[in-house]
Amino acid sequence: MEPLLPRGKCLTNLKRLFLLSLVLIYLIALVSPDQDYYGLLGISKEATSREIRQAFKKLALKLHPDKNQNDPEAHENFLKINRAYEVLKDEDLRKKYDKYGEKGLDDQQQGGRYESWHYYRYDFGIYDDDPEIITLDRGEFDAAVTSGELWFINFYSPRCSHCHDLAPTWREFAKEMDGLIRIGAVNCGDNRMLCRNKGINSYPSLYVFKTGMNPVKYFGDRSKESLMSFAMQFVTSTVTELWAGNFVSAVQTAFASGLGWLITFCAEQGDCLTSRTRLKLAGMLEGLVNVGWMDCATQGELCDNLDISTSTTAFFPPGATLTNKERGGVLFLNTLDAREIYLEVMQHLPDFQMISASSLQDHLAHHRWLIFFQFGETGKSDDHDLKKLGYLLKAENIQVGKFDCLSAPNVCNDLYVYQPCVVVFKGRGINDYEIHHGKKILYDIVAFAKESVNSHVVTLGPQNFPGKEKEPWLVDFFAPWCPPCRALLPELRKASKQLYGQLKFGTLDCTVHEGICNMHNIRAYPTTVVFNQSHTHEYEGHHSSEQILEFIEDLMNPSVVSLTPETFSELVKRKKANEIWMVDFYAPWCGPCQALMPEWKRMARLLNGLVSVGSVDCQKYFSLCHQENIQGYPEIRLFPQKSASSYQYYSYNGWNRDAHSLRRWALGYLPRVSLDLTPQSFTDKVLNGKEHWVIDFYAPWCGPCQNFAPEFEILAKAVKGKVKAGKVDCQAYAQTCQSAGIRAYPTVKFYPYQGAKKNAFGEHIDSHDAKAIAELLMEKVEDIKKKRKKSSRNKDEL
Repeated sequence: MEPLLPRGKCLTNLKRLFLLSLVLIYLIALVSPDQDYYGLLGISKEATSREIRQAFKKLALKLHPDKNQNDPEAHENFLKINRAYEVLKDEDLRKKYDKYGEKGLDDQQQGGRYESWHYYRYDFGIYDDDPEIITLDRGEFDAAVTSGELWFINFYSPRCSHCHDLAPTWREFAKEMDGLIRIGAVNCGDNRMLCRNKGINSYPSLYVFKTGMNPVKYFGDRSKESLMSFAMQFVTSTVTELWAGNFVSAVQTAFASGLGWLITFCAEQGDCLTSRTRLKLAGMLEGLVNVGWMDCATQGELCDNLDISTSTTAFFPPGATLTNKERGGVLFLNTLDAREIYLEVMQHLPDFQMISASSLQDHLAHHRWLIFFQFGETGKSDDHDLKKLGYLLKAENIQVGKFDCLSAPNVCNDLYVYQPCVVVFKGRGINDYEIHHGKKILYDIVAFAKESVNSHVVTLGPQNFPGKEKEPWLVDFFAPWCPPCRALLPELRKASKQLYGQLKFGTLDCTVHEGICNMHNIRAYPTTVVFNQSHTHEYEGHHSSEQILEFIEDLMNPSVVSLTPETFSELVKRKKANEIWMVDFYAPWCGPCQALMPEWKRMARLLNGLVSVGSVDCQKYFSLCHQENIQGYPEIRLFPQKSASSYQYYSYNGWNRDAHSLRRWALGYLPRVSLDLTPQSFTDKVLNGKEHWVIDFYAPWCGPCQNFAPEFEILAKAVKGKVKAGKVDCQAYAQTCQSAGIRAYPTVKFYPYQGAKKNAFGEHIDSHDAKAIAELLMEKVEDIKKKRKKSSRNKDEL
């Protein structure tokens, strides 16, 4: 009996069905709801920002609804991976997620919108697959540009067509400059704050960065040759022309300093390195090898003595015998490629000094050292760039060496070194050190070493972990594999310099000291805790030195009052008539409450002197919260100045719970101090009056004006009694604003009284910060007083 279908075809169809079912199972597994965000993206918890982007892009191209139009669940499935990406790419959200899971993100609405398939295919992660281009995120940027190396960085936006037009040229340029200049890229779509702080307001923006000079913007055309010509201006290395008169002395002087020579001999026969290639090599080898060239057409006798008959390039290591090249260790390089020459020369440079166990203590007693700890002879490193460390760290007086842990296991055990790593010793003995947990690349190690030797952060273990010392300690519990942990470490170093003498700083690796971490109930990384004798305080803020300093300041001078039923009744319910209170009703186990706490404290500091701020622990004081009809956490209430109602409050229903949004909401309930002015009152009181005035020119429809309005009231209150504050509605009184030269809203102007009618244009104030404006106005008022006194004295003398 014949089969209905040819057997081969039937098998093919079965194979297709089988493969299709496997793909469906795979896709379902990818978006199964019980997977965490890391599992959804198929990455480990130690994934870098680039790895997160690459994993998401791969999934986005497979799972995008545009490519799965027959799947009714495609939209929901894509939202899940998009949500995972939006959270994990953000350093602060990632920390919250690692610590509290999705509960800690309940007030964060990331991942609700996504782009077209075309966007993810052609616009997303432009440079993620280019090894010569280093994509820098917020946590890596400062380390890169302060490393001492020369950087050329492309600030771009994935939505910018000109950025995509530049991309192929930027890749070619990066390959050409490889080894001489670090070529970087910053995605301003993912790093908005970084780009804003650097003043980036158009894309692409190309800047050169080098330690010791201000960033320089590139304005030329975007061809590879133009970019190279511009970049080479900042290569300060030189190529020395050698001749009979200076050859021997130049080489011997370099040898005496431990430097070799790379010399290109240009003869009639053979190809000679171009001047640009020589200059490029001089930059690549700066501080390690001198680069020179010789014209054998004019220096024929010298070239003959050196047995040079055709164009060639030779490396003369320190101590090489110039007259006998074969026995003198001279290396002849048969290539015209700068990168190949660089790698060969670097391979022949000496390795770092090996430090013995018996001399380690003496080396570390009074000198700064960066030491590579290894386990056995590992041979020479493939990363030849690391040989530049000695030169780049010379200004910080940091010496570079290596230590073999197999020769002295006890030494490494005492330092908690159990695998190859880089350690900085700060010049105060063997116990004052830090282990590098970042990338094992030149710029990251240089930045770490410079930061570490000038900071006051120490590595902790069982022997030196703070007990019941009188001095307070800030301890960072971390895991080396955790990217948010690595991002926090440089910020701790910055903070330690600001708080030296007030607070000690230490780090504890929980993968090594698991027992100590368990004893302190550490459940997520990083967890930062202040130990002050028997009291402990956990830090919940962003990973920045500024917010760490704010947290410490708040511990020393608390800005939020912890309210009990008794103090709530006394301070809030029976508050004075002119007082305003804001109260956060929370539960310690509530993720959004924990996320709010650092913002709440920050808001309290911003409102200091204007609004009293408190918090109520509803787990501890359940009856009080029940009595106040608290239905959910956190519940934020504002109790205004007393009105007809004896007990009145307003609940905050805003979308954002950051310090500035909450502050702006609270300031809206402050009593008005400023006066609304009409054209007549502006003329009579401001221009013709005998008082100083500060005026806010605004339009009711203007969003920035609405945001500035409460700030202006703070200003009005701050200068009350010395400067009057008024507001002019430019929509209602356009002629008045036009005569005052108002071209944008809001505009703040100062009208000082100096004995005559004031000019309608006034004095423009280029700030919207109440404190800054108040300080400026007080200075101006004081100057006017001094001038009046001086004028009065002059009249008396006459």
